[in-house]
Amino acid sequence: MNIMVIAAHPNLNNSRANKALARELKDHNDIYFRDLYQEYPNWSINVEREQQLLLQYDRVVFQFPFYWYSCPPLLKKWFDDVLTFGWAFGPGGDHLKGKEFMVVTTTGGTERQYRSGAYNWFTISELLRPIQSTLTRCNGTYLPAFITYNANEGTGEYLEQEAKKYAEHIQTSMSVLVH
Repeated sequence: MNIMVIAAHPNLNNSRANKALARELKDHNDIYFRDLYQEYPNWSINVEREQQLLLQYDRVVFQFPFYWYSCPPLLKKWFDDVLTFGWAFGPGGDHLKGKEFMVVTTTGGTERQYRSGAYNWFTISELLRPIQSTLTRCNGTYLPAFITYNANEGTGEYLEQEAKKYAEHIQTSMSVLVH
């Protein structure tokens, strides 16, 4: 399976958690890792290039820190610019049909804080629904997300363990992820 990871962290090199996740993927030659903020520092996204890259991969993983119950702004712009009417959805918009999509995110909050009625009021799955809806509207298959909770307080050992689980999760077949 061809996997492309699109990381969207405004400063990946200063991130403990997202950097640990990215570092783990360096040993996997079959995973193409991209840093969106490094590629587009001026926020001028090359839509044609991005669409061509999407066509080349079976699974696309979006890796980002959870910002205000969503993704960082450059990734939102990427969704808006790249997933266009007539290409990703609408009449003639079937280019992503059969593609698998996955979200990988890190959050400073604990798993207990992301429960119905808890500190953040909603589960991560509920809060990720706008991204899920976007990708399924584009005829993609949305796979279960991978979440690293308590990333701010996590020890180096914890983040390394999470990174190994992450690499395994994004390579797991759809039939295993979706029972």
